Amino acid sequence: QVQLVESGGGLVQAGGSLRLSCAASGRTFINLVMGWFRQAPGKEREFVAAIKWNTGSTYSADAVKGRFTISRDNAKNTVYLQMNSLKPEDTAVYYCAASRISYSIMLVTTTSYNYWGQGTQVPVSS
Repeated sequence: QVQLVESGGGLVQAGGSLRLSCAASGRTFINLVMGWFRQAPGKEREFVAAIKWNTGSTYSADAVKGRFTISRDNAKNTVYLQMNSLKPEDTAVYYCAASRISYSIMLVTTTSYNYWGQGTQVPVSS
C-alpha cells in the first residue's frame, strides 16, 4: 500500500504561483510513476503531469506546459507541483496519485493509477 497526502492548496489570484506537495509513505515506490490530476466543479478528473520516481522523467498536459512543473525529492519522499501564471480556469481540486505501471510516463488516465490522495483545493480568483 502507498499512502499519499497532498498539501499546499489555497486561494490565489490570477497570475500568482502556488506549490503543491504530495508526501508518500508505505511500500517501496522507487519504481512508481507519480501523477497530478485535477477536477473542476462539474467536470471529469483530468491529467496534469506525471513523473517517474526513479529517473525523474516528466510528462505534462498541453494545458499546463510552460506554467506547471512536476518534481520530486527522493530524500523527503515528496512530489511537488509548482504552478505559475495561474488562471481562473486552473481552479480545481488537485489530486496526487501513484501508479504501479513503470514502463511508460504517459499515464494520462485515472484508471492507470492505483493510489490516490484526498485532494487539495486551489481556487484561482480573477
